[in-house]
Amino acid sequence: MYAVIRTGGKQYKVAKNDVISVERLAGAPGEILELNDVLMLGDGGNVTVGAPTVSGACVGAAVLQQAKGDKILIFKKKRRHNYRRKNGHRQELTILRITEILTDGKKPDKTPLEANAPKEVKPAAAKKPAAKKAAPKAAAAKTPAKKPAAKKAAKKKEE
Repeated sequence: MYAVIRTGGKQYKVAKNDVISVERLAGAPGEILELNDVLMLGDGGNVTVGAPTVSGACVGAAVLQQAKGDKILIFKKKRRHNYRRKNGHRQELTILRITEILTDGKKPDKTPLEANAPKEVKPAAAKKPAAKKAAPKAAAAKTPAKKPAAKKAAKKKEE
């Protein structure tokens, strides 16, 4: 079974266990979201098209993580006018895993998925390695210091 959903001004064709990245939706990792803008449902040869949405249809999705997309550079220039502007943008995204596609007014199970939520890692107390002892400086002091090279006198030109 598959569904076509609308979120963030875009349409996505999804099936169970698909992982998609959509524009940012509110939700913590592991939380189950309910996507109600279902435009079309398909189950083999049976296709239901909504006008504009399929009534009673719903898609359940688990939030895997909140992320940022790749940086997009915007560069404006007008030649011969010394006009240059550089801007960057990173879109905030939500990574979703589709858990179920429901019809007939059913709602998705809202139990958070701990298996999908990233586990918080507590930093272990870092042990410092034993400090190395400094090399004795007495050996370095015994070596004679180098004398600077003597400059040679320039030869006089004979005429």
